Amino acid sequence: MTKRVVFNQKGGVGKTTIVCNLAAIAASRGLRTLVIDLDTQGNATQYLTGSAPLQPDRTIADFFEASLSFSLTPPAFVSYASGTAFDNLDVIAASPRLDELAVKLESKQKIYKLRDALKKLKGYDAVFIDTPPALNFYSRSALIAADRVLIPFDCDEFARQALYTLLDNIQEIRADHNEDLEIEGIVVNQFQSRSRLPSRLVEELRAEGKPILDCAIGSSIKVKESHEQHKPLIHFDRGHRITQEYLALFDSLKPA
Repeated sequence: MTKRVVFNQKGGVGKTTIVCNLAAIAASRGLRTLVIDLDTQGNATQYLTGSAPLQPDRTIADFFEASLSFSLTPPAFVSYASGTAFDNLDVIAASPRLDELAVKLESKQKIYKLRDALKKLKGYDAVFIDTPPALNFYSRSALIAADRVLIPFDCDEFARQALYTLLDNIQEIRADHNEDLEIEGIVVNQFQSRSRLPSRLVEELRAEGKPILDCAIGSSIKVKESHEQHKPLIHFDRGHRITQEYLALFDSLKPA
């Protein structure tokens, strides 16, 4: 089972879209796939489960809350997962309660609970973790639990400067908590190939030795339409250019 986290401390770079579309492709290829939504906004949950808010019996907040109380027989992690309308694709839903739990979890040093739960998880071939746009308890938990991290990057100078800090933070987490964590690559998102600035920034980052993936994702209103319809692109418009770019990105990654 491969555990991937998609993370960037900068907001608006497409983390949720990348998580949900790669997960949907994995599921469409026959891989039993789980998405874990750690962002209190719950956008991944809503993208995958429809316009009506998902109200599962258990959410990821319930998992973390359970970790605060001693129990000889805590619920199995798989029991927090809910199905979606898509074959082979489940989600552990986010909850607004994550915010209020964070301080307690931090003080009780529960940073390894997600890692431990995923080590015991059976029945899935691939796990994708969506994260909040901050280096907080939940994103650190995800980086500690994951095998690989994908970093979305939108092409502007502010994003470039933030990228340097992000890479340093990931290296620190690798050194202190998860030496097996691999930076699988930087995903250039909302790429405008006809504009000079994005192309120049990408080439400069490559020249610096940064792990820029060859398969960039362009921009299109089709992505927002897929959000509105709550259908990942592979199910919304398989033949569209952006869908094909996501398929190429998925195929460029190491097999699960």
